[in-house]
Amino acid sequence: MVARDEITAGAVRFARRAGIGVADGPALAALLGRYSAPALAPRSGAATEATSWKTRPEPTIVKAISGHGSQSQSNQCGGVMKLLLTDSGVRNASILAALVDLLGKPISEADALCIPTAGYGGPYADPGGPWRFVSGQAPSPMTGLGWKSVGLLELTALPSIDRDLWVSWVRAADVLLVNGGDALYLCHWMRESGLADLLPSLSDTVYVGLSAGSMVLTPRVGAEFVDWKPPTGGDRTLGLVDFSIFPHLDSPDCPENTMADAECWAAGIAGPAYAIDAQTAIKVVDGEVELVSEGHWKLFDPSS
Repeated sequence: MVARDEITAGAVRFARRAGIGVADGPALAALLGRYSAPALAPRSGAATEATSWKTRPEPTIVKAISGHGSQSQSNQCGGVMKLLLTDSGVRNASILAALVDLLGKPISEADALCIPTAGYGGPYADPGGPWRFVSGQAPSPMTGLGWKSVGLLELTALPSIDRDLWVSWVRAADVLLVNGGDALYLCHWMRESGLADLLPSLSDTVYVGLSAGSMVLTPRVGAEFVDWKPPTGGDRTLGLVDFSIFPHLDSPDCPENTMADAECWAAGIAGPAYAIDAQTAIKVVDGEVELVSEGHWKLFDPSS
């Protein structure tokens, strides 16, 4: 068995190559599944995986500025917060580096609020999903990265809570971690709770979306992703960015999410759209869109 100190040292080496501060080495180790931060309790199979730290090659860091299929052009959108829109959470060193850059501080010094609400929507919802997200037991790393603190903000409860109170919680947080599930259900409760109206004013807050938590900020999700049906109908979401997202590209868990399926979906969106896989995230700062990826993605732009 490899000692935890050796695992941490390996994580720090990876972090340095990714441009991540040494203080976030434990977070990198956690996202790679070596152990669960901050308790450092080994995950199942961690001892076997840990032996690869000395022999595993350094990760390939790919940061591509998006634009009409080119990695050298920039694309603009109407961003209001600092956004990190992921497919499957903070899955690799590149995405972690982007998160730390947005925070401007180590993860261990940042206060997080997690929003599990989307996990209750849609036909495949179950109570275990939101619990795994909140507790850091989900396979998509979000709450278990070693934050200074993690609070829970359940949107369905907010209408019954004094607005000034819960708004103060949101404004005090460095980052919002928004669970996946059903994007339209999440959109409905963001509006009903009042959080949707608050988001544009949170210019100093980092928003990290996971799957539906990312899709909810787009203008539309497309008919293919309509499961829970909002009272108003349709597939419209918040539109805080000007592109749509096709998630889980080529995921073995989503055999219907192939590139061919993404192309058919994009044809119905009639606007800029990205297909992204589990190793990809979309970073938005001051309206500039940057693709951060160690996997693969594609931009669909009908204007090009």
